[in-house]
Amino acid sequence: MLLDHELLSQLAPLELRARKIVEGFISGLHKSPHHGFSVEFAEHRPYNPGDEIKHIDWKVFAKTERLFVKKYEEETNLRCYVLLDTSGSMFYKYFSPWTKLRYAIHFASSLMYLMNRQRDACGLITFSEDIESFIPAKSSYSHLRMLFSEFENLLEKEEEGSEEHRKTATAQVIHEVAERLNHRSLVVVLTDLFENVDKHDQLISSLKHLRHRKHEVLLFNVLEQKSERELAFSDRRLMMQDMETGAQMEVKPDQIRKEYKKKIEELTHRFKMACSEFQIDFDQLDTQREFDMALLSYLNKRKRLG
Repeated sequence: MLLDHELLSQLAPLELRARKIVEGFISGLHKSPHHGFSVEFAEHRPYNPGDEIKHIDWKVFAKTERLFVKKYEEETNLRCYVLLDTSGSMFYKYFSPWTKLRYAIHFASSLMYLMNRQRDACGLITFSEDIESFIPAKSSYSHLRMLFSEFENLLEKEEEGSEEHRKTATAQVIHEVAERLNHRSLVVVLTDLFENVDKHDQLISSLKHLRHRKHEVLLFNVLEQKSERELAFSDRRLMMQDMETGAQMEVKPDQIRKEYKKKIEELTHRFKMACSEFQIDFDQLDTQREFDMALLSYLNKRKRLG
């Protein structure tokens, strides 16, 4: 488990919070079987006195009776773009201390900090109905600071609540991104997938477009599990409002919960199967949980790209 939300909220600026998340994550990794995520084997070199014994390749010694050390090099030069949904529904929270947008921003900043440590290039694309900002991928630390500044601006807007009632057009945006990215990249999409159900086929088509252009795709579905998937509200009558359109509806959760959960599960399963067919990695982020499994999912994708 990483730093909890309360402690993270006390840390400033975002750069420091990202560093603390990553340090906690790496510490957790090294207590698990997942070692050496940022290096890969490069070549052998002769053993020299003073080299650590643990790096000796004993299989080579068994064949040659000579000592060689495994030489490693950092994995570098990956180009990654984070596509961040900033539409009205991303401002939602009920049980979680953070909105989906704030959670996604902290995850994205942690991912970028981790990549910058590996000298990989990061870029940022924010969107709702259209692309709002498009920052090309670079690997310098000054560029990372600039990306964090962009995130801080979004967090200020989130605190003001000034971005409500903005619709999503994820499919349209992803099609445009697929055309604009000229170099093979890892594209990380952070969204709550709050599109009309009849537009999900269009969304799958847009993700397929990215794959056709030779990009790797990692899709994170950001939701508050307890409320948005389980409908775990009290059973009194509630007035619910669509945060993207402002439309309201009165509901009694216990009367619709069973059917609602069934529909959600069916829709999610269908979406997962479609992503699997086109080799798109699909993961769910629950805003009430920590970031560690999501970061590990990225590292697994990163390892396969290596």
